[in-house]
Formats: sequence, C-alpha cells, structure tokens
Amino acid sequence: MKKYILIAIVIWGVNINAQTTLPNPVEELGVWYMYNGSHRVSEKFSIKSMAHFRFFEFGEDMQQFIGRFGANYKINKTFGATLGYAYLNTDTSYEVDEGTFGDHRIYEDLLANHKIGALKFAHRLRAEQRFFRSQTGHFIRYQLGLSYPLSNKWSTYLYDEVFFDFTGQSYNQNWLGAGVKYQLSKVVKLQLGYMSINTDASQNFDRIQIGIAISTDHRKKEKN
Repeated sequence: MKKYILIAIVIWGVNINAQTTLPNPVEELGVWYMYNGSHRVSEKFSIKSMAHFRFFEFGEDMQQFIGRFGANYKINKTFGATLGYAYLNTDTSYEVDEGTFGDHRIYEDLLANHKIGALKFAHRLRAEQRFFRSQTGHFIRYQLGLSYPLSNKWSTYLYDEVFFDFTGQSYNQNWLGAGVKYQLSKVVKLQLGYMSINTDASQNFDRIQIGIAISTDHRKKEKN
C-alpha cells in the first residue's frame, strides 16, 4: 500500500512540475511582419520610415513592435547617412503576462553601396543610443547585405548583421537572413525570407520575414 502511495505522489509531483514549466520561445518558429518606406523629397534628402510587428509564433503572442523614422542624406552615388528616432515596445516573456516595456532610441547610419557586375553590396554601420527602464545603452551594429537580380521582377538577397553592446558583453547578437523580393510595381516591393538570430546567451531563434517596401519620389519634375 505504501508503495502505491509513493508512486502516486511521484506522478503528482511530475504533473505539477510539467504544468509550471514555462514554454520555450526558442522552440517556436516566429514571424516578422514588416513595412519599410523610402520617400524622396529632393536630390539629396529622403524620409525613411519603418514599422515591424514581431511575433513569437505565426500571428500569436506579439514579442515586439518597432517603429523608426529618419532623414537620409545622399552624400554621393556611393555614400549616404541617416539620422533618426525609433520606439520599441517589447514583451520579454512568452505566453506569460508579465507586462511590456518601452525603449526609445536615437540612431545614426553610415551607408555605402556598390556593385560587382550584377551583384549589389550594401554596407550599414549603425550607432544606437537606447533609453529604457531608467537606463542608457549603446549599440554599434554592422550589416553586410548582398542582392542579385533573378529577372526584371525577382531578386534574391543575403545579409548578416552583428551587434556590439558597450554596456554589457561586447558581443550582443547576430542576425543572418536570406530570401527573395518581388517588384510588384515601381512603388511597391514584396519580400519573403528567413532569419536566424543568435544571442549572447547562446540562444537561437528562427524567424520568417514577410514584408512590403514602398518607395516614392516627391521631387518636383522639371518643366520642359
């Protein structure tokens, strides 16, 4: 009889532990729904806008919203610079209601673009000053992007971006992504891709990226 009581207690304890074990977001395939905009207002200046809705799973449990707004200055055909502001609202938990926190950022980009044949190279060096939870943080990020046209409408891309944190461990995270883009019109481009995120905590996250990019030109046309 005592043996059966002991077995029942063990089974009950295992069941309670299983119920209290939190789900692991690393095991989920998440998705990012993305909007990116570029709106040219003069020969040298354009307005950049961005909104991302990032989910732990497809359409469920939003992990983060991020919006960016900036002004870009075209130095020459190769180099450009952007100054902007970003706001992030982040849920650090997964399937647990522990609240969210806001993250305000100022960012500066130095951009360079060039080609080797049909292969396009895009370099971005970004500095970010973060203000969150009464703290201040600093990121330096470098991204190398490659794109190659498959046809008049289709292109493929590959990128890698590494993050360095000046307030914690020097290495913060790395984003590696690839996918395809489709030129729907002169203004609209669609994107479908995959990204792997590796963090300084040795965690790896898999994310599907579904995006739309809108590019407009508001320069006044010269009269003939």
